[in-house]
Amino acid sequence: MSETIQAPLQRKTLYIQLAEEMAQAIETGVLRVGEKMPSIRKLSGQRQLSLSTVMEAYRELEDRGLIEARPQSGFYVRQKRSMAIPEITAPPKNPSHVFIDPLLTPSALWRLNKEIRVDLGMAILSPKLFPNQQIQRLLSQVGRQEPDLIADYGESQGDIELRRQISRRSLLWGGQVEADEIIITQGGIEALNLCLRAVTKPGDVVAIESPAYFGLLQILESFELKALEIPTHAKTGISIEALELATRNGEVKACVVLPNFANPLGSLMPDENKQRMVQLLAERGIPLIEDDIYGEFCYSGDRPIPAKAFDQTGNVMLISSFTKIVAPGFRIGWVLAGKWQKKIEQLKFINTYSTPVLLQRTIAKFLETGGYDHHLRRLRKSCAEQVNHAVDAIQRHFPSDTRLNMPQGGYVLWVELNKGIDTITLLQHALAEGISFTPGVLFSPSHSYRNCLRICCVEAWTTKHEKAIARLGELARLQLAQPHSSDLTA
Repeated sequence: MSETIQAPLQRKTLYIQLAEEMAQAIETGVLRVGEKMPSIRKLSGQRQLSLSTVMEAYRELEDRGLIEARPQSGFYVRQKRSMAIPEITAPPKNPSHVFIDPLLTPSALWRLNKEIRVDLGMAILSPKLFPNQQIQRLLSQVGRQEPDLIADYGESQGDIELRRQISRRSLLWGGQVEADEIIITQGGIEALNLCLRAVTKPGDVVAIESPAYFGLLQILESFELKALEIPTHAKTGISIEALELATRNGEVKACVVLPNFANPLGSLMPDENKQRMVQLLAERGIPLIEDDIYGEFCYSGDRPIPAKAFDQTGNVMLISSFTKIVAPGFRIGWVLAGKWQKKIEQLKFINTYSTPVLLQRTIAKFLETGGYDHHLRRLRKSCAEQVNHAVDAIQRHFPSDTRLNMPQGGYVLWVELNKGIDTITLLQHALAEGISFTPGVLFSPSHSYRNCLRICCVEAWTTKHEKAIARLGELARLQLAQPHSSDLTA
């Protein structure tokens, strides 16, 4: 079929419309900080809306951090966030070889520091947030009904039932994707590996966001590829203007981007930028590998569409996964490979042959029965709450010149500290007190962002998280006051 995929019409439910109207009133000062919001019953009568609709709108505003509930009193407008967002990054203009210090990765820090009490470094959600019991029941059900699946290697392209379910869900973002166009992989990491192997060779240059997920950098390093860091904004993602300049000379052989809630910046690329990026790279014959692994983690409204929605030539390879959303232990990912489908099918066959069919069929059942959508609503709400708590704590406890983005989805925060602070040193002192985070240098092949860090909001917020953020802020201030001292105890 044609690769043309039409962008969907954006539909907003009544409660989202009301929430956005109230958010605008807060933003413009019509509703002021500390002011009591109209009661749910009063607003219901005025707008001729159900009580549940108004309540959902208020919950939406709570998730966005705009209002707060006070016991036996009602809802009030919260204090506005005061920290500036990070400015657009300015990485080196030349490509470079990649070296990631394995001792600085979160998993390595865990192995070396068994006494970590508060882990803000690993981007792995708490097991309590996953539908473990539902998945277990479905796994048992599928195993009983189709016991031969345990002895079935399955198709290299993937289980047809799962591919059909993914195909159906693509309609939510305007995709007209057939099941035969989808390849199931062992997680998003294998999908990314296969896509890069399909379109690059050692020594090639790959354009990436800056900062970029260190897992991607590790793959580039293992394939002996060079990385060209492109300036990226914490709100809007990769700079299209900078990408246009960087791809003029034909040196760039591929581009890897996370348009929706990028890790670590949390940026969300506007649809018009996605369209411009897709058109630009198609015109120049540069494959675009789109990692949409966080696309489902939106806090409100419709899930953002992938850049693939604007692809008319098959130049975009879309990657996603159920690993971070449903079942990390299953390692089920997928890729919509466009014009490179045959090549990636061949590489998948050579690499791992297939993905466990019993696990694929279980995920397919979860999608088919509606459990996935119910789980997504709860997961999005939990992530929004966890991120809001962390943002509030950072604003209270970190130095006032800290820069921080408030993302619209995902569960990671990018924090930019005073340039006089070295987050490697900060990490050493934090680890000594049982607190972990990921230092900024890990997200750049040029080892930039030494004054930055990533904080992951992966658990329900507790006093231990509040105290950990407070202590990090205190350690940052101490380092700034004593830049040459190795003793930051207070």
